[in-house]
Amino acid sequence: MSALPGLWGLRGLRGLRGPPPALRLPLLLLCLLASERRSWADGNTTASPLTSLPIPEVMMTKYSNLFLESHNISLTEHSSVPVEKNITLERPSAIELTCQFTTPGDVNSINVTWKKGDEQLKNYHVNATGGILYTQYKFPIINSEQLGSYSCFFEEEKERRGTFNFGVPEVQGKNKPLITYVGDSVVLVCKCQHCAPLNWTWYSGNRSVQVPLDVHMNDKYVINGTNANETRLKIMQLSEDDKGSYWCHAMFQLGESQESVELVVISYLVPLKPFLGIVVEVILLVAIILFCEMHTQKKKMHTDDGKEFEQVEQLKSDDSNGIENNAPRHRKNEAMSQ
Repeated sequence: MSALPGLWGLRGLRGLRGPPPALRLPLLLLCLLASERRSWADGNTTASPLTSLPIPEVMMTKYSNLFLESHNISLTEHSSVPVEKNITLERPSAIELTCQFTTPGDVNSINVTWKKGDEQLKNYHVNATGGILYTQYKFPIINSEQLGSYSCFFEEEKERRGTFNFGVPEVQGKNKPLITYVGDSVVLVCKCQHCAPLNWTWYSGNRSVQVPLDVHMNDKYVINGTNANETRLKIMQLSEDDKGSYWCHAMFQLGESQESVELVVISYLVPLKPFLGIVVEVILLVAIILFCEMHTQKKKMHTDDGKEFEQVEQLKSDDSNGIENNAPRHRKNEAMSQ
């Protein structure tokens, strides 16, 4: 401190003054040079394992601005079937998955692994408390390729598995076909529960070949929706060519979800076909009954005619027998009179 007054000087009891203006710039340059040298030395020195962050922690720090999603699954030695949990994501998120396995045995003898589908994962954490074994895997989901199934495995004598299934929200349409008539209008509706897609798009056709509906060039279609999670397609002046599948697509930051609505367009004669079929059946039934009645009447008439014929023949035979019996008696009477 004795050399400082000669350089900076003292002013009463106010303490040390700042450096003169002529020395401020060189001192600033020296400080910057020293700090750069220190940071370069730190960058080339092997970091201590106690202070370095694992790769997932580095990634989570990089994406710390993302919304955090935490999910967990609990397993026991009695879990005979895998435990699954379905999770929907609309936007990029930081994910924290935790699996917990409770066992009365030695937790140190249990092998813990993580997989995404069939791919082995690394840099997950494992710790134990009493008879409970915990494992945690942290990672960000920022695109659709990172969606899918993430599974934790606890291997002892048997393998126990917990699976987290990630996907975008599902779109719900009408399960049954929508039936309407030629010349009418119809409204097809798709909804997404507890979500808000970025936009909706309608297509026509089957799953392999889908044609987007151009509502700006065709006055036949009108697309609107009262809420962000709902879309409505109105089709006017229906014809039989309008029948088929219509697909609604909901676009999210992490991907796309779709659902189909089946439309059936019929003419007004179609509902009459069952009625006409019933009428035809009734007419046939009545005709059959009349034919049976006529046949029965004819058979009865033939039977009556046969009986009358038999009676006439019987009478004729009786008459002829009477004449033959009277002739001998007449001859006998004549002989006796002579």
